[in-house]
Amino acid sequence: MHSIKDIRQNPDLFLENIKKRFINIDLKKILKLDENNRKLIQQKETLEKEKKDISKKKDKSLFEKSKQISEKISKFNDEQSIIKKELESILSSIPNIALKDVPIGKDESFNKEIFKKGEIPEFSFKPKSHYELGEGLKMLDFDLATKTTGSRFVFVKDKLAQLERALANFMLDTHTKNNGYKEISPPLMASDASMFGTGQLPKFENDQFEIKFDESSGRKFLIPTAEVILTNMVKEQIINHKDLPMRLVASTPCFRKEAGSYGKDTKGMIRQHQFYKVELVSIVEPNQCLDELERMTNCATKILDDLKLPYKKIILSSGDMGFSAEKTYDIEVWLPSENKYREISSCSSCGTFQAKRMKARYKNNNNETNFLGTLNGSGLAVGRTLIAVLENYQDKDGSIKIPNILKPYMNNLDKITRN
Repeated sequence: MHSIKDIRQNPDLFLENIKKRFINIDLKKILKLDENNRKLIQQKETLEKEKKDISKKKDKSLFEKSKQISEKISKFNDEQSIIKKELESILSSIPNIALKDVPIGKDESFNKEIFKKGEIPEFSFKPKSHYELGEGLKMLDFDLATKTTGSRFVFVKDKLAQLERALANFMLDTHTKNNGYKEISPPLMASDASMFGTGQLPKFENDQFEIKFDESSGRKFLIPTAEVILTNMVKEQIINHKDLPMRLVASTPCFRKEAGSYGKDTKGMIRQHQFYKVELVSIVEPNQCLDELERMTNCATKILDDLKLPYKKIILSSGDMGFSAEKTYDIEVWLPSENKYREISSCSSCGTFQAKRMKARYKNNNNETNFLGTLNGSGLAVGRTLIAVLENYQDKDGSIKIPNILKPYMNNLDKITRN
């Protein structure tokens, strides 16, 4: 969340930077609300001082005047509360500012490729899609999911369910044993305050699944990603710099309405309401964010290296980044059936943007209290990794070879075939 103080000090620079995110803001309105808010605060403080001076005199004849002052203070409080609420509502809906090395552009067509890696497989036959392979094996059942639940869900069965679990366990083992992440098994629901902290609320409320609780419990949401719950572990805390960096990993189901994806990827597992993901979160000193972003992205790509899956790394443009991000790398894996790369991970630095919303701070070497830096990334999306393995490791008969790195997780099975 942006500081009104920073905006006030250099409004032209703020407007210039925000325009690079390709959104429109009414800067004059923001500054006017800020001016009115500060004016009301000054008026209140003047009246409060006057009332305090009267009370010191203990003069009963001034009682009526003191009462009138109290009424004015109450009125100013009400007015200021309305203005402050409107100002905070506007500020909370403005995305993070892109860093200088982020490509400027309004959409994904302005993203820039950094490199490609891995050999694209050559087949002597026309490669099938993951859903054709899964249905042929009788281990992916979309029709049954539609009957029991609705569209954009799937039953993963038998050896493919085992393979999905193997992928998640392999990722967790790699990140905890080799990459220094601490495994967390978190709640799968988040409060509205937590969703606000990481930037899902208020702007993206339509894409969230809200849970109906009794009214006294407050609003709860199914997590759209473990980023929400892991990052909020430092909410409203002051962390000692000696405890940084904090590196956390969780494998969880994720839930999204995919409200803006009508008609997109309606077949298969690419875009579902429920999916599994291994999520990486780092909490660092802000000046370490960019180094940590490179580190995190390398942790994610190493999974693809070990699985011997071809992929490319791109940097997202300013208009294609997520709401809370200041810089984002996407990793896209090769899908033979589509003859193109598709996103399998997104790693972002959010700078202090989320920390300001969460009131998450730390004490530095000089015992000064500052806001933390936060990062998040997929390490990886399990469902999409399953898709990539199915398609890249398929044989002509529809069977699936098991990547060598996964065999210990699959009881040393070499191949998945139809029973």
